[in-house]
Amino acid sequence: MSSKKGTLSRVKTREKIDGWLFVMPFVISTLVFFAGPLVVAFILSFKEYSFLDQNTIWQAKWVGFDNYINAFKDPIFKRALLNTTLYSLGVVPIQLVIALILALIVDSDIKGKTFFRVAYYIPTVTSTVAVSVMFMFIFKTDGLLNKFLKLFGIPPYNWFGDVRLALPSIMGMAIWSSVGLYMIIFLAGLQDIPHSLYEAAWIDGANKWQQFWYVTLPLLRPTFFFNLVVSLIGTFQVFDQAYVVSGGNGGPLNSTMTVVLYLYRTGFRDFKMGYACAIAFILFAIIFILTLIQKKLFGEETQYQ
Repeated sequence: MSSKKGTLSRVKTREKIDGWLFVMPFVISTLVFFAGPLVVAFILSFKEYSFLDQNTIWQAKWVGFDNYINAFKDPIFKRALLNTTLYSLGVVPIQLVIALILALIVDSDIKGKTFFRVAYYIPTVTSTVAVSVMFMFIFKTDGLLNKFLKLFGIPPYNWFGDVRLALPSIMGMAIWSSVGLYMIIFLAGLQDIPHSLYEAAWIDGANKWQQFWYVTLPLLRPTFFFNLVVSLIGTFQVFDQAYVVSGGNGGPLNSTMTVVLYLYRTGFRDFKMGYACAIAFILFAIIFILTLIQKKLFGEETQYQ
């Protein structure tokens, strides 16, 4: 009897060791490439450090909350935060509304819906840099858009060179290039709704609009919440489009300067890594708070109980 218990104990111990060996590569990579740099960045946000310094990170001057305080005194950071907020307010609602409309279209019984699903989704998997270059070609002064507007007697605009038009132009580019992703997610949510609910609503005399308002939208609430959170996070982290369009300087006159672009410039052009880390954690705090607010508004905590 004791030999059996000893054998079982050795087997369980061996299983535990094998289990740890299997997960060890993931644990080590997480600690080295995620948790470790995150802790170091958080410590750096309270220090004054540059790559050009001869001192190590641990020898860098401790400045406390000065980096965080200076960020909110920095006019360029405040402009970048304003631009990013306006960008999010402009892109997120339009993006989600268009995505929902497209999802409803490709979920209907139209002919060639597979083609439309692929066509709407292709911009999502296209390189952001390639999309930005394409839109720079379309939006330039003698580009395709101005040539089209000329047919209606509208004078040409320098879309990316005008302080008033540069940010809205990037918004339009972002909506076009990423709406397909949210369409696919909405489509998955629509296909998860039982058709029996629509049949019951039809028997009760509900028309198409009433079915959409009282059946589709309530049951899409978790999907809409997910898309809203992902879209908001994506817009607050916008970098590629602003960098390519402005050449990395956020111009003209900082009209396309975003928080992440300013973070990049501060850390890798001005070499103020401590200040850049502080900006990164300010952005994290903003996104985290907005996500909690959205979760509270949508009542997401009761959706899966």
